[in-house]
Amino acid sequence: MQIDFAPSRQSTLGVEWEVALVDSETGDLRSVANEVLAGVHALHGGLDADDEHPHVKQELLLNTVEIVTDVCTTVAQAKAELHRNLVELRKVTDPMGVDLYCAGSHPFAPPKLQPVTDKERYARLIDRTQWWGQQMVIYGVHVHVGLDRREKALPIVDGLINFQPHFQALSASSPFWGGEDTGYASQRALMFQQLPTAGLPYQFETWAGFEGYVADMVHTGVIDDITEIRWDVRPVPRFGTVEMRIADGLSSLQDIGAIAALTQCLVDDMSTTLDNGGTIPVMPPWYRVENKWRAARYGMEAIIILNAAGDEMLVTEHLERELERLEPVARKLGCVAELADVERIIRGGAGYQWQRDIARDNGGDLLSVVKDNVARMRLA
Repeated sequence: MQIDFAPSRQSTLGVEWEVALVDSETGDLRSVANEVLAGVHALHGGLDADDEHPHVKQELLLNTVEIVTDVCTTVAQAKAELHRNLVELRKVTDPMGVDLYCAGSHPFAPPKLQPVTDKERYARLIDRTQWWGQQMVIYGVHVHVGLDRREKALPIVDGLINFQPHFQALSASSPFWGGEDTGYASQRALMFQQLPTAGLPYQFETWAGFEGYVADMVHTGVIDDITEIRWDVRPVPRFGTVEMRIADGLSSLQDIGAIAALTQCLVDDMSTTLDNGGTIPVMPPWYRVENKWRAARYGMEAIIILNAAGDEMLVTEHLERELERLEPVARKLGCVAELADVERIIRGGAGYQWQRDIARDNGGDLLSVVKDNVARMRLA
């Protein structure tokens, strides 16, 4: 199977933001995505009923919509596009008594009671995955970064996985599940990997090896097309990008900007290394698995494995070193302010931390967690 890699301008980026629809009174999930999308279409009289809005799209569950950007050159541009589309979305949701919410999970909604969007591919997914598929009440932020040649894709996938625990710790916002504190910073991280072809990517020495894997998955019926490979980091040949899918859902555009800037800077730095004839270090698979679990469990307090030698460091300490190293890259890309917001997350706490604080301060009331998240979204 030949998989062409689309031409792309190096280090351009796009962002995808999965947003939940919640009742403005009860805070519970509302399965009204079809009505919301119809309302957004009505704001654009030229859209036919079957057309997709370019920036507000369907997702697996009827309680979810996805806001996406065009191809952007800077993180600031991506944030501005997300904000514009959020404002447009609220023109529809506010009159419906629907608020917008984004975290890795909803704290108390029963997962198995959430209706699935009426599309054949979603029906096939649920039919195949059964109980696990019915648990996918999770939300994330994905960042695409453009690559100027295909040969960079797989090394940079491996390189970004070295930073899996960093992205996981910064974004972790799913400690609660079905009304219960799981004890994890990111329940989403471990839940999502239960789907076939989700989780950590395999390592391939060549593009032909990746093509062979995709061909095998199609031949054996595991997937119908390449888009059903749902790795935490994956190449996206049709866009000419590498896509970082590690991050839990984020309620703040400032936080999204921080995650996008860190992704863009790391990819650009690795691209330069490859252009100069260098190589990207590869972690042994068992360390990659352990790092993901540690970050999902402990979040900002995770002690992570840094390299094949097994050296370890607190994830926030290593992040601070990386921020200093990447500062010249951020200047080149025009995202110095956004990259600095990573430090603000480190100092101010990640989503799982403030969710637990709010629940504790309100006697365990998880509605207060939803209300706080909605308020943060209002500031976006």
